[in-house]
Amino acid sequence: MNCVIRRLIVSPTLAAFAAFATMAGVAPAAAVAQGTGARGAEAAIPAGCPPILQHTFPRLQDEKPQTLCQYTGKVLLVVNTASFCGFTPQYKGLEALDSKYRSRGLVVLGFPSNDFSQETGTNKEIADFCESTFGVKFPMFAKSSVRGAEANPLFKQLAQVSGTTPKWNFYKYLISREGKVVDSYSSMTSPDDKGFVREVEKQLGPQ
Repeated sequence: MNCVIRRLIVSPTLAAFAAFATMAGVAPAAAVAQGTGARGAEAAIPAGCPPILQHTFPRLQDEKPQTLCQYTGKVLLVVNTASFCGFTPQYKGLEALDSKYRSRGLVVLGFPSNDFSQETGTNKEIADFCESTFGVKFPMFAKSSVRGAEANPLFKQLAQVSGTTPKWNFYKYLISREGKVVDSYSSMTSPDDKGFVREVEKQLGPQ
């Protein structure tokens, strides 16, 4: 804290700019591009938002920052995706799953990644492909890394909590309404797998 105060005193112009940027809602471009945790801005975290959702990512189609806290209280299925993969047709099943159970509180979240060299397009190209080919309407976010040192903050946290990282595209993490990781599923688990769907319904609770 002393260091921060000293810096503000020495550089009032920079401090004023930073204050203005904060009030204007301007975020550093690099942080938004890869996603950023909200822990550095405690005041901005809505009450009740679980730690796993305290991150902000740019939306795929227009790169506008989106806080995951908006999904507090929802059952979430987090999936790393790719456009040129043998599992890419799972987009259709994921959209069907999201559409069927959205009214009960399920939200599928897609995170395109080129970690496996099968997502080479721009964010706009990915968005256009998903919409025109599979009619994807569930929330998707800008392309980012999902494993290793460069993984985005959410996937780093998912790896820490679950003890597993994506082995390939269309790896899945199921998160409860309370923000707890229920389980993870391999790329081989299709969105209409009976056991998987049963667990989703269990987390959603009775109709």
